[in-house]
Amino acid sequence: MSSGADRVFKIKLSIEMNENAHRTLELRAFFREFQPGRAPAEYYDYLAGKLTREALFAKYPTEAANAAKEAWCAELGGKSAPEELVDQRIKAALDGAAKWILIGGPPCQAYSLVGRSRVIGDGTGREKYDADPRHHLYKHYLRIIAVHRPPVFVMENVKGLLSAKVKQERIFDQILDDLRNPNVAVNSSPRGREDEYRLMPLVATEGELLGGMYAPEDFIIRSEQFGIPQARHRLIILGIRSDILSQPDLLEPSPEATVESVIGDLPRLRSGMSKEEDSPAAWHRAVQELGEAAWLQKNGVAPEVRESVQSALKRVSANLSRGQNYIYGATKPKRHADWFCDPRLTGICNHETRGHIRKDLHRYLFAAAFAKAQNRSPLLEDLPKQLLPKHQNVQAALKETKFNDRFRVQLANRPSTTVVSHISKDGHYFIHYDPTQCRSLTVREAARLQTFPDNYFFEGPRTEQYRQVGNAVPPLLANQIAKIVADLF
Repeated sequence: MSSGADRVFKIKLSIEMNENAHRTLELRAFFREFQPGRAPAEYYDYLAGKLTREALFAKYPTEAANAAKEAWCAELGGKSAPEELVDQRIKAALDGAAKWILIGGPPCQAYSLVGRSRVIGDGTGREKYDADPRHHLYKHYLRIIAVHRPPVFVMENVKGLLSAKVKQERIFDQILDDLRNPNVAVNSSPRGREDEYRLMPLVATEGELLGGMYAPEDFIIRSEQFGIPQARHRLIILGIRSDILSQPDLLEPSPEATVESVIGDLPRLRSGMSKEEDSPAAWHRAVQELGEAAWLQKNGVAPEVRESVQSALKRVSANLSRGQNYIYGATKPKRHADWFCDPRLTGICNHETRGHIRKDLHRYLFAAAFAKAQNRSPLLEDLPKQLLPKHQNVQAALKETKFNDRFRVQLANRPSTTVVSHISKDGHYFIHYDPTQCRSLTVREAARLQTFPDNYFFEGPRTEQYRQVGNAVPPLLANQIAKIVADLF
């Protein structure tokens, strides 16, 4: 992390199993090889597409070699990263350092509410869920703590972990016990009188007033309370080895940041047309078809919504582009400009739209216009019948009100909803608030909501870029946590 011109921490080793995410981490490791503000001009040439990655690394072989050493493409517990090799890499990276921190968290698909509902379903999948080996992936992280005994660790996971149960036992209670005494959990060592690690929340809780008796819910961090433009609620545990007596500070609340305040400066783009001709003129004609819809002419919606739709249709431009992986031009958001902006960056990275079917263009325009008029995202029952998808589960959603917000607009004047990896599959939950653009968010817009600096470049196909953004911890929140950890040392 950075603090002014000096970096307090140096990342010595990162382990990532996904090849595209690893390429992104390796590139960022290369960037960090240079002092803040001193990255070479060739790095920015690479972002702009003027230089290949190979040519960039060849120009600075020492820094590239260090980056390759830091970012390791491997799967913990897999053939590429057996325990002995992991331990060797960690020891070599630490090189005897006494002050260091372990950060990370086990894969969370088994704990997320959506992931559980998919497996368990109506209850018939409970046995399959209980046997899911992913429940025990946290033990790879636990083993590293037990073997290497970091002075401090930070573990992150989804909020759903609090309620996840395996064989009727709440798994989070077991995880907390294991984290307090990792050596006991991993090696079945006799338990001492005191815990090896104190597990501390990073936000103010009632447990602080009760002598440190923290409830599981005390570890939830609501990111929007700390200046992150996203209502991302995640479980983050600060583990402090028992011989370190320092008391950690807490995160300091910050004024709310809204969606518009961090993405409103980015270039306006049109969505693409999938499964048919894609051109600015064809896109414009397809969008304008909505103006001829019978429900719009026959007062099929509230007057203020109809006016909002008609106003948007008048303002839709036939001259918008779809963007690209690098768009030249300087921008500056209203919030966190110093954090996002790099004066040496001449454009916007990863800002290009994906294609949508014609009907989705109409749904997106209506949804964004509805949100503008009603200051809320529409539910399925708010959509005119002609715009409802013809999926069988739509009718069930209308009756049961389950997943009936599947066309979700990210409201301009509020923090966004949680940016998740599902954004890689479709954009229905991440509709841009501007109805004249008729589209879902770009990778760069999602990255802004996650507070990635603009000079942070995502590698791989666009689908993989979205997944990397959705799986991340907001860097601006991580920076705040890093300051707390630094003070412990």
